[in-house]
Amino acid sequence: MGSLAVVGKGSFFRRWSGAAWVDISEILSIGGPGMSRDVIDVTSLDSVGGYKEFIAGFRDPGTLTLSMIFRRDTFNTMKTDFESDTLQNYELVLSDAEVTSFEFEGLVTELPLTVPADDKITMEVTIKISGEVTVNSGSGSA
Repeated sequence: MGSLAVVGKGSFFRRWSGAAWVDISEILSIGGPGMSRDVIDVTSLDSVGGYKEFIAGFRDPGTLTLSMIFRRDTFNTMKTDFESDTLQNYELVLSDAEVTSFEFEGLVTELPLTVPADDKITMEVTIKISGEVTVNSGSGSA
């Protein structure tokens, strides 16, 4: 029997305050982390079989995007992170049975608002991840 599908409801995102994890509320959806890997073309004139050859390059931990309902306190927190040149610690915790968490350091790189005439004001926070993403079972650091 395979594993069961998991819905996103109950997942959450938080940031390290320096003393404790603080939940970031009013998140509508989370995209990422979108990891990728560079490859280096090492094809030469004497490569066998007419196929290109590659070796592994650097890994890119990618970005994480938070689609959120605008709240002034959350905006201020994300704006503070945007204006800081220091990496911030973040954690995404899923609602699966293992309580899978992704911990990483990152920089807020985008903070746009959407102000529609007849719907809620939202913001899309983009965080560029720096270094390795650590995957844990359980919510990582309490």
